[in-house]
Amino acid sequence: MSARHFLSLLDFTADELIGVVRRGIELKDLRNRGVVFEPLKNRVLGMIFEKSSTRTRVSFEAGMIQLGGQAIFLSPRDTQLGRGEPIADSAKVLSRMVDAVMIRTHAHDTLTEFAANSRVPLINGLSDESHPCQLLADMQTFIEHRGSIQGKTVAWVGDGFNMCNSYIEAAVQFDFQLRIACPQGYEPDPRFMALGGDRVQIVRDPQAAVSGAHLVTTDVWTSMGQEEETARRLAHFAPYQVTRAMLDLAAPDALFMHCLPAHRGEEISHDLLDDPRSVAWDQAENRLHAQKALLEFIIEPAYHHA
Repeated sequence: MSARHFLSLLDFTADELIGVVRRGIELKDLRNRGVVFEPLKNRVLGMIFEKSSTRTRVSFEAGMIQLGGQAIFLSPRDTQLGRGEPIADSAKVLSRMVDAVMIRTHAHDTLTEFAANSRVPLINGLSDESHPCQLLADMQTFIEHRGSIQGKTVAWVGDGFNMCNSYIEAAVQFDFQLRIACPQGYEPDPRFMALGGDRVQIVRDPQAAVSGAHLVTTDVWTSMGQEEETARRLAHFAPYQVTRAMLDLAAPDALFMHCLPAHRGEEISHDLLDDPRSVAWDQAENRLHAQKALLEFIIEPAYHHA
């Protein structure tokens, strides 16, 4: 059987995604009860980071260890990848040595080329196009707190970049309505807008976008690699800061999420993560549990070979 890659939420069926999220909830319960569960004993995850990371690195590394396996951290400074070895060559070699690979990169093409040359599953740990692992955690967090997200309304406030693209894919796969509030010139990629169809709309006024929403979410205004645009972005995005007052316009039981790291005083007011409606810390923790469910799903368990 060919490897199951996870480069976007569209690589799995809607049922598979729900299954992974529900499994994440079960694995979280096992961990909270102190149950040792090691289906991936002797399995190894190779992790390639072209961008810095806190949550992605720790959640994948800790997740593999908790599942009985190991994770190897590879940075461009320490490997031939940073010295120009072709991606295809690296994929052919690495995939003969490890059981899965996770890559955090800039260009999404790096992922597609690696996947095309890999014998083992490849996971997108973030690219300039999307961040599907974060969406697994976000969906798990919503389901834990509020039940099914199907038919609900989500407001994305901020930059129509990789996280927003993944929210569009999630709207399709998890069947919710998505309102995107972004300044002119910061819209999501038209390919993603076309994919979203009538589930997704751009609403210029952030207040209108948030009005009645069940989930309000945002991300930093300046992503990694865009630092030179910071001043210009701050000016364009100033009206899009999510505050407690803006959140008051949402549904009475609305949740607020942020994939972190947060720039308090920019995309969110200084006090927003302390608001009882914010579930950002649960959301961050759920990266661990959702990704463990993902790893369990795509890596062949050790006992198949026993």
